[in-house]
Amino acid sequence: MKAPSAYAPWLAPLYVGAVQLGAYATARLPAQERAELLRAHSTNVDNLRAGRWRTLATSAVFVESPLPVPYGLALLAALGTAEAAWGTRRAAAMFAAGHIGASMLVYGGLRAARALSHKAVTPDTERAVDVGASYGFYATVGALAVSLPHRGARAAATAGLLALGVGPLLDRRRDFTDAGHLTALLLGMGAGAAFKIRHRVAVPLRLPSRTTPRNRRTAAPLPRRTAAPPRRPFRAGPQAA
Repeated sequence: MKAPSAYAPWLAPLYVGAVQLGAYATARLPAQERAELLRAHSTNVDNLRAGRWRTLATSAVFVESPLPVPYGLALLAALGTAEAAWGTRRAAAMFAAGHIGASMLVYGGLRAARALSHKAVTPDTERAVDVGASYGFYATVGALAVSLPHRGARAAATAGLLALGVGPLLDRRRDFTDAGHLTALLLGMGAGAAFKIRHRVAVPLRLPSRTTPRNRRTAAPLPRRTAAPPRRPFRAGPQAA
């Protein structure tokens, strides 16, 4: 298995570049056509309730507008760091788990709120545009935070991210995507902690050998086994007269 530093991230820049190019191409469409396209690939209640499960994947490659430079660089840094540390497959699985998991949990929460009160979830919310890489981004950052080797840095990063995730929920202008971001963050932290524990258990326990390399040099060699003399055939002497 390669060392963590041996992984060269290639999927992260490819993904971020594709999302940004697609955003510029989508922005050139007429407003009505662009809104219908984004709504068709959204993980909103209408699409998932109708069985359009493909939106769980396609919603991660569409964004409402081109990524701002700071956000694009942060997304590239987080995904690239995860890919370099865990490998392409594991980093992609973490991103997908956060994106799909948070989308499904938000969908379940909206369906439950709609069943309890029709006023809690309006038809506009059920048909809202919900696309982008933010759920996977939050999950990846959360997993990276709990994977930091230094205990103090790990605690500070975890507390800071949780504060950033809870803060928007305290605002009156909050919407369901704010809950999705916090959900994705918690999913990433849980997955990162579970992976860390599993990695510790999987490392084989190395017992010290009885003799160190120095002792092996100075230890007296065992005596060689000498070959036994060949047996001579027994010859009976002359019998006594």
